[in-house]
Amino acid sequence: MDDGKEESDEAQGLRLVRAFLSLPPDKRAEVIAFAENLARAHGRPEEGREASPT
Repeated sequence: MDDGKEESDEAQGLRLVRAFLSLPPDKRAEVIAFAENLARAHGRPEEGREASPT
C-alpha cells in the first residue's frame, strides 16, 4: 500500500471538512442537501431503510 497516497487522501479529507465547517449555516445546508440528492440519485437507500448486504 502507498502510505503517501493514504496521507494525501487523509489531508484532502481534512481540508474538505475544514472548508465545510468554515461555511455559514445556510451554505452548509445547501451542501448537505446537494450531497443527499447526489446519494439518492446513485441508489442509496432512503433514510430509515436498511441497505441489503453486498
